[in-house]
Amino acid sequence: MKSLPFVFGLMLLASPLHADNQATAAKVVVKPVLSSTVTSSGQPIVLPQKNAQVLVSTYEIPPGAVLPTHKHPFPRYAYVQAGTIAVTNIDTGKTETFRTGDFILEAVDQWHYGANTGTEPVKLLVIDMVEKGAANVVLQK
Repeated sequence: MKSLPFVFGLMLLASPLHADNQATAAKVVVKPVLSSTVTSSGQPIVLPQKNAQVLVSTYEIPPGAVLPTHKHPFPRYAYVQAGTIAVTNIDTGKTETFRTGDFILEAVDQWHYGANTGTEPVKLLVIDMVEKGAANVVLQK
């Protein structure tokens, strides 16, 4: 029974810490950006079946720049941190424009290219999901 006061003392000490953590957590804001099961061209999202590797990089594309025609053998996701980029899918004939705050689920194994159509650099946070050691960009020859 001597341990009962000790336990109550610990509870009293821990309560303010718990309350501080709750107050901090209450300030966290989660804003959904996107939820999808398909790519931008309507393909089902399929992840690598073996030895998956996640690669994260940033891109900065100057105004007026046009990326070479390319495709991705594995899933690629991009968050537009700044600017405006138009992505033209040659296989579908469709062009989509993405702006600051948009999330892009790039087409897999379809030829496409991007162009900075704005007046400021496009900044992208790019996430690739590949088989370990594999590249995720194939340039059109």
